[in-house]
Amino acid sequence: MKSAGTENQARIKVNEKLVTWADLIFVMEKKHKERLGEKFRALVDSKKIVILDIQDDFKYMDPELIEILKVSVTPHLS
Repeated sequence: MKSAGTENQARIKVNEKLVTWADLIFVMEKKHKERLGEKFRALVDSKKIVILDIQDDFKYMDPELIEILKVSVTPHLS
């Protein structure tokens, strides 16, 4: 599992290599899926993207966010 952001100030920014690598892509908000589509249309058209409906207002590595992500992502990984 890898993590990257869609914002310009993201610590690790999503890029073509990461999108190509991914079998499944999780995004926290609908706007993140839209940004991926705008930037990597040809690549994401063949990918499954799951919108988790988690507001992106947490700080990097926030323990609460990590727990929410574990609960939200796990059912999709079976």
